[in-house]
Amino acid sequence: MLEVGTGSGGIAHFFGTSGAMGWDVDAVDVEDSRLVSEGFRFTTVDGVVLPFADDSFDVVVSNHVIEHVGEATQQVQHLRELFRVMRADGIGYLAVPSRWMLVEPHFKLPFLSWLPQPLADSYVRMAKKGDYYDCRPLTVHWLESKLDEAGFAFTQHHADALRLTYDIERRNSVLYRWLLKPLPDFVYRVLRRVFPTLIYTLARKQECEHSASSLSGRPRRSTPR
Repeated sequence: MLEVGTGSGGIAHFFGTSGAMGWDVDAVDVEDSRLVSEGFRFTTVDGVVLPFADDSFDVVVSNHVIEHVGEATQQVQHLRELFRVMRADGIGYLAVPSRWMLVEPHFKLPFLSWLPQPLADSYVRMAKKGDYYDCRPLTVHWLESKLDEAGFAFTQHHADALRLTYDIERRNSVLYRWLLKPLPDFVYRVLRRVFPTLIYTLARKQECEHSASSLSGRPRRSTPR
């Protein structure tokens, strides 16, 4: 397993020390800010290029990282690197804040990510939150188009993650019991472009096509959305 942008190391540590799972974990980041270091190997990287051979990992994780890697060019390269190091039958996990979230989670400022870069930079300075806005949250349309171009088949899990979070952490919440849990799936699909966090599982399209072809007896293109 590879975690890109490990930060404090919590995710890599969890999988690396959960003995029943038996994960062999690598983690990378542009700087070492780990609070835990047991259970995984750590490597510092310079930019988005990953220091691993093609087809190295069964699982790749990019959890709230792509918005920090730079402009669109670097974000596209980040996706291509995830594809490159993931094995043909591997699985990926990708999460990123939506550009259309109401309150930006890093700077805690309403509508910050909606603004063009110069206005966002000015907003951050006026709020005394820093010198510039250094995050690039994504839209559903842009992200899914770039995942497709990188060679990924993908499944969106925004609604699943929201329900699961409430089920684990706030099961007795009135909002969860009376709205989020019983809300029909088609409503979540309609609203999928406005979720504050975008969450996907990833697979290689070639592997999905091969599986579908084996079942149906003829080639089939599969890009779940």
